[in-house]
Amino acid sequence: MSGSGPAGWEVVEEALWAKAEEALRALRGLRKPEVNDIFERPLYLGPPDFYVVNYHRHTPIGAFNPGAALDGDRLLIFVRLVFEFYGYISSVGLAEVPVEEALSGELSEKPLRTRIILWPREPWEHRGCEDPRAFRTPDGKWLILYCAHGYYWLAGRRVQTDALALAELDENFEVLRRGYFSVRKGEHVWAPSNRDSAILSLRGREATLATRPVVRGKKLCWRALADLEGLEMPEEELRPVMAPEEWESHIGWSTNAVRLSKDEYLIGWHGVANSDLAYRNGLAILDGEGELLAVSDYVLSPRSLYEEYGDRCMTLFGNGLVRYKELLIWVGGVCDACVGIFTVELDRALETLRWMRG
Repeated sequence: MSGSGPAGWEVVEEALWAKAEEALRALRGLRKPEVNDIFERPLYLGPPDFYVVNYHRHTPIGAFNPGAALDGDRLLIFVRLVFEFYGYISSVGLAEVPVEEALSGELSEKPLRTRIILWPREPWEHRGCEDPRAFRTPDGKWLILYCAHGYYWLAGRRVQTDALALAELDENFEVLRRGYFSVRKGEHVWAPSNRDSAILSLRGREATLATRPVVRGKKLCWRALADLEGLEMPEEELRPVMAPEEWESHIGWSTNAVRLSKDEYLIGWHGVANSDLAYRNGLAILDGEGELLAVSDYVLSPRSLYEEYGDRCMTLFGNGLVRYKELLIWVGGVCDACVGIFTVELDRALETLRWMRG
């Protein structure tokens, strides 16, 4: 991690910790430990269903936690790929499928032609590029937020952890630049462990993010402003908006954001239950500044052999959320083992939300 010495990064950490402590007192009680799974399961895609065309090994051992986007009538799947059993090193591959075929569960072409578009190249992502969230810019480029797992410098020593990274790609998915975010407070800079983030809105080179920095081991859902050029977030603009409930060990944002109206963005989130360690998911609506407007209880939960057994059992996780006609499509990882396509009518999904005010 980058920083300005022990006093520097600790100043930033202390400021964020004060906000996290207050949020753990003030933001609990918004949700109940109830599960109302509203999603259908038309399709699962396992590692053999992806054929990688630009690598010497064509079939991964793991394919999961995919980002997603729509391009006309094609569903783009930004899938996290693992080929290395011993190191569990991840890359990001791109596959696409006609969206109607994905919804029917019957694909005309399998395995899906897949191209690796993002792989570790820098020390700070040496251990893998994980859990992509895709955002298309007005000029046709792509911004991909991902977890960069690797090596960073902190207080004069090298540590292994993760940080929130950004890759900017052109319309052909060639990487133009990449880097990772730090938090700045005055002259002090710290890159906290961070992942599970999404771009809500973009104004030139400034973005509003839903993000999840880890502060002293506590994992809450935050909002932030981010300078995409300098890859910094001002500490004063970082604010928690959701906290884990008493029955949860932690929470985080699960998906990219889907714009519903001029100032409403639908996003998925996950919580990990203390009782069974399961990753379950809910929905929330944020405004353009990242403030929480509405939230559901759990609406997507493991419920079958496919969803309960894998490299990380009892897990449904991110990363892609798209709106198609009257449907909401959640393209998610299943037990760190495969990809699931989950669907629900958008109106039914919105009915699960409780509004914070008004």
